Amino acid sequence: MLQKKIRQTFAITTLGCKVNQFESAEMIEQFRSAGWEMVPFTEKADLYLVNSCTVTGRSDAESRRMLRRARRANPEAKVIATGCYAQVSPEELQALSEVDQVLGNQEKHDILRHISLGNDQVSNLTDRTVTPELKLTSFADHTRAFLQIQTGCENGCSYCIVPIARGPNRSVPAEEVCAAVQRLAAQGYREVVLTGIHLGAYQPDLTGLLQKLDSSAYVERLRLGSIEPNELSDTLLELIATSPRICRHLHIPLQSGCDTVLQRMKRRYDSSFYRMIIEKAARCLPDCFLAADVIAGFPGETEAEFLETCELIASLPLADLHVFPYSRRPGTAAATMPGQVHPATIKERVSTLQNLAKVKQKLFRQRFIGQELQVLGQRHDAENNLATGLSGNYLEVRFPCTEDAVNTLHRVRITGQHHRYLTGTPI
Repeated sequence: MLQKKIRQTFAITTLGCKVNQFESAEMIEQFRSAGWEMVPFTEKADLYLVNSCTVTGRSDAESRRMLRRARRANPEAKVIATGCYAQVSPEELQALSEVDQVLGNQEKHDILRHISLGNDQVSNLTDRTVTPELKLTSFADHTRAFLQIQTGCENGCSYCIVPIARGPNRSVPAEEVCAAVQRLAAQGYREVVLTGIHLGAYQPDLTGLLQKLDSSAYVERLRLGSIEPNELSDTLLELIATSPRICRHLHIPLQSGCDTVLQRMKRRYDSSFYRMIIEKAARCLPDCFLAADVIAGFPGETEAEFLETCELIASLPLADLHVFPYSRRPGTAAATMPGQVHPATIKERVSTLQNLAKVKQKLFRQRFIGQELQVLGQRHDAENNLATGLSGNYLEVRFPCTEDAVNTLHRVRITGQHHRYLTGTPI
């Protein structure tokens, strides 16, 4: 008599960047291919996986909180910590009673084998020269797919732990990227987001790769992750301006609008260069969603230096800010700098920048009232018969539509805005 196969369940939670989201999707595909069933992280599972982030102290704390939640959900389950926190500080996670196994970033790409071995494993990434093969064919219940085409960073910014967590710059060969985009398109994805730790450092040439993908027309939309200001070339801007596929959405880190702070950060530009790049992008791409990262409370940042940052941001045609409180990361140059800013002051500066971001968001959304936008449906509210989707220039739009709106492109006339989204009617 055949024995009934025992169902194995797993749950995963992801913290941090789009690269982590891509790698979680890759791990999910490995589990599902092996016959595991995925359940929500809030439910009882046989195995829990926390794909951690360590960019700030808050990220570390949230990772630990999720590990404790997993243990409470099922005291008998296997709880595994992976990701950047695991890569950088494995001993901290090994000391937690909630954690059964610690696996580094490299180990994600063959996660089931490493889990079966049962021991902690965190590979040294400093000598890595190649990226893992792109095997992903789907993106875990999303309507947009993220594709990691580059990893690692060698910029050496004084505050950043990422080079330790991810190693040196490595790029996926162009032909492999094209094949992966084609596979995702064949699975029905209408948009692919190209991600990387330092995307602009893609070798041999990010613009050349985009030209290949654009001309191949595998998917209706291609979107870029974050790109450094000194890597946004005139050629790349022209390609985006003329392409029917590349989304008019650029995330260009600022970090500070004060030159003395930028120097201490070891950033490779000054405030006048950043202004020139943002204003040029706005001229070339008038409807482009331009976003920036900014750090509040970097060591030694005076009130006058902080105000320089606020004044620069206020004067620029930005649509949004990602605001980060400075977080002291052991092993970085900034961790030992004098003049560490008091946490209460950092909190106040974060609030000021977030309020500035809200003003920028509202003004940008307001520009599109009365206009038409192409919107990719992402979810459907059956009770109210409303679809929510994302425009090419990264605006959330809600409009009346039936359930088949999901993963379909719609022309929507914008009629108003409400809080963080636009409202409209389909054409």
